[in-house]
Amino acid sequence: MTGPLFNFGAGPALLPPAVLKRAQQQLLDWQGCGLSVLELGHRSELFQQITQAAERDLRDLLAIPKEYRVLFMQGGARGQFAAVPLNLSGQGRQADYIESGYWSRCAALEGEKYCTAKIIDVRCQREGLSAIKPMSEWPISDQAAFIHYCPNETINGVAIDEVPDFGERVVVADMSSTLLSRPIEIKRFGVIYACAQKNIGPAGITLVIIRDDLLGRADQALPSILNYTLMAQSHSLYNTPPTFAWYCCGLMFQWLKAQGGLAAIALRNQQKAAKLYEFMDAHPFYINRVHPAHRSLMNIPFWLLQSDLVDLFLQQAQGVGLYALKGHQVVGGLRASLYNAMPFAGVNTLVDFMSAFLQHYGSANPQCGGR
Repeated sequence: MTGPLFNFGAGPALLPPAVLKRAQQQLLDWQGCGLSVLELGHRSELFQQITQAAERDLRDLLAIPKEYRVLFMQGGARGQFAAVPLNLSGQGRQADYIESGYWSRCAALEGEKYCTAKIIDVRCQREGLSAIKPMSEWPISDQAAFIHYCPNETINGVAIDEVPDFGERVVVADMSSTLLSRPIEIKRFGVIYACAQKNIGPAGITLVIIRDDLLGRADQALPSILNYTLMAQSHSLYNTPPTFAWYCCGLMFQWLKAQGGLAAIALRNQQKAAKLYEFMDAHPFYINRVHPAHRSLMNIPFWLLQSDLVDLFLQQAQGVGLYALKGHQVVGGLRASLYNAMPFAGVNTLVDFMSAFLQHYGSANPQCGGR
C-alpha cells in the first residue's frame, strides 16, 4: 500500500490528523508547564483549564441551554444503560424503551433489571426494506418515567431523524454515534448520552447532558460512580477521570469549531453518505437493506450480491488503504462508518475501489449492472 489509509471502523474511530498532531506536540510538555498532559493532576488548576475549555466549547457547538448540566463520565454507553433507569425511574417505575435495532435492544434488556421496562418495537418494512414507524404511531405510556430511544443504530444502519415531541414526557436518547454530527435541539430531550469513540474523541469518556430538574431522583441502590447528581456536584471529578481522553475531546471540540461548527459538518456528512448510497443504488451488486427514509449517515452496512466474495473484498480493500470495512458480527456483510473525521477523499477512494471490484468480479452476472 502506497497511498493514505482510511479507517472506516465504527469505533474506536478515526481522529482528525490535526487533532492527533496537536496531542502529539503537547504530550511531553503541555503549554510550557514542563509536565506531560498525561501527568496533570485531575484537580489541579492546569487540568481545570482543560476541562472548563472543553465544556465551554461543547456548549457553544450544541447551543446547550444553561439549565442543562454537562457530565464527563466513564463506562461507555453500556454503563448508561444501567445509569439511566437508576437515576430517573426510582423504585420500580415503568419506562418505555423504543426498540429499533441492536443497541436499543441492549439498553432495554439492561434497563429492565432496574425498572419495569415496556419494550416497544417500532421496526417495520417499507418496500421490502427496513424502516421505522412514525413517532405518532409509537404507543407511549402516560405513566412512563422516561422514553428511551437510539436515533442511530450503528450495526443496523437505521436512523430515526424525526424530532421527538412527546409533551412533558422525559425523552432519553443514546446518541453515541450521532452526537456532534449535526445540530440538534437540546430542549427536546431530558437526557442525552454518548460514548466518545465515534465523533467526540478517543474511548474512555462518556458524555451526559441532563436537564437540572432531573437530578436528585436516583434510586438508593445506584452506585456513586453512576450518580448524575453526585457527578454534577463534583464537576465530573468524583474520582480520577480518564484525563487524556478528556483532553483529546477538548481538542476535537476545537477542531469542530474550526470546521465551521455543526451546520457545516452536517452538510459534509450528508454529502459523503449521499455519494456512497447513490453508487450502491445504481449498482445492485452492492446491497443496502434500509429504506432511504431511515438510512444512517454515520454507519452504512451493505452486502455483496455474491456473498462468497466478502473476504476477497476486505483483503483487496485493505491493500489499497481501506481499513475496517468488515460488518458487525451480529449481521455480517460489510460496513462503512463515515464519522466527522472521515474526509471526502476516503469516500471517493472507497467508491472507486467498489467500482473496480464490481467490474472485475461482477461483470459475469447480469444483475450487477446499473439500474
